[in-house]
Amino acid sequence: MIFKSKSEEDTLKIGKEIAALLIGGDILSLVGNLGAGKTVLTRGISDSLGIKKGVKSPTFTLMNIYSTNNKQGIKFICHIDAYRLNKAQDLLNIGAQDYFSDPEVLTIIEWGDKAKDILPRRAKTITIETTSESDRKIKFGK
Repeated sequence: MIFKSKSEEDTLKIGKEIAALLIGGDILSLVGNLGAGKTVLTRGISDSLGIKKGVKSPTFTLMNIYSTNNKQGIKFICHIDAYRLNKAQDLLNIGAQDYFSDPEVLTIIEWGDKAKDILPRRAKTITIETTSESDRKIKFGK
């Protein structure tokens, strides 16, 4: 699937559309340049799944866990930011793999390309391409 975004509001809406396609146990690898909208897309997904407090990128903490309120079998979102990783193994060292196999958790990894060596094959990639200052092309699929 390919989506076009012309604003942050569009990206939030696209996140909500993508959220409707997700189930517990899904793993999303978000790939895109700095400022492409990975966190905005994550916020759209999270809002749709019932997280009311604003989701922020866990750049310095690496991982945040949020409780959700939805009917899709997703009880928690594990939000990871791999931007500052020295190596993919660092995610395993903080216990991220425990969330990868949990059927009640949606795992979202910003900068997922930095962790591709440790992600399960079932991980779904979302690529955000900056086509102009405000326009984005968002591709959802393997």
